[in-house]
Amino acid sequence: MGENPTDLGWELSTAIVLFHEAIARRLGLNAAEHKALGMIIRAGPLPTGALAPLLGVGASAVTGIVDRLERAGYVRREPDPADRRRILVAADPTRAPDLTDIFADLGREMGAFMSRYDEREMAAVVDYVTNTIRVLKTRTARLAEKD
Repeated sequence: MGENPTDLGWELSTAIVLFHEAIARRLGLNAAEHKALGMIIRAGPLPTGALAPLLGVGASAVTGIVDRLERAGYVRREPDPADRRRILVAADPTRAPDLTDIFADLGREMGAFMSRYDEREMAAVVDYVTNTIRVLKTRTARLAEKD
């Protein structure tokens, strides 16, 4: 491997951040709003309190993020069917195409180059990415403890 893996890691991290910032700008959102929207879309309806630890912010910050997402039409608040006293934040399905098109194109491009790897090579890629995520989550938690 000619490239330094650490340098590649930095380049990958930067490319991912810039990609998500570009999506956020396209949607008229800031980075935190885009991140929250992605979590809500992936996880399904969530109580606002569940978003705070996922985003690494306090409850009042989450309220502001959800308020802005709701005003922009990306989410809506709805009663929890299991406990009507609780409010869930759900993605507005009418806005799904805004993100679907972006990620469908990405998926096609990623699929095109990933198809050249055999099963053993893909297993190594999955192992690397899975362990990178684990290390980053552990380091993030340690950094958060020091706050």
